[in-house]
Amino acid sequence: MFRAVVMIAAVVLVSDQVTKYWAQSSLSAGQTVPVVGELLQLRLVHNPGAAFSIGSGHTWVFTIVAAAAVVVLAVVARRVASRPWAVALGMVLGGAATHLLDRLFREPGFARGHVVDFIDYAGFFVGNVADIALVVGVGLAMLLSARGIPLGRQPASAEVRTDNS
Repeated sequence: MFRAVVMIAAVVLVSDQVTKYWAQSSLSAGQTVPVVGELLQLRLVHNPGAAFSIGSGHTWVFTIVAAAAVVVLAVVARRVASRPWAVALGMVLGGAATHLLDRLFREPGFARGHVVDFIDYAGFFVGNVADIALVVGVGLAMLLSARGIPLGRQPASAEVRTDNS
């Protein structure tokens, strides 16, 4: 299942980076393109912070957090034994990895890069494909956990002792 996690993460990463490239080459700053009226629009934003631009003065912290998340997810992904968990972790790993790439290599500089956002949700927040993958992946992981579906293979259970001593 590790290969499945990596493949899904790669699809998320490539999709996110390609759509960000498109957004930067097709949209200009301040331009708003309605997709579904004011409910869903395209608007180019370079986000130095986290969700809702929280912590914009501490971009380097998000770089460290994204790097740690990628490492932890890659280690955990080796234990995945089910397809639903592979999908969930692949989506989260892909989203974290592509945000890490933005932080490392986009302007204004190494480890201080801004994330390219361009999907405006009714003026509440502006996101990207990686954000969608992160939200869906985390939601799926929460659902799998709530349903008691194990991430990895369960060890063989030992026989239960039934003596009354």
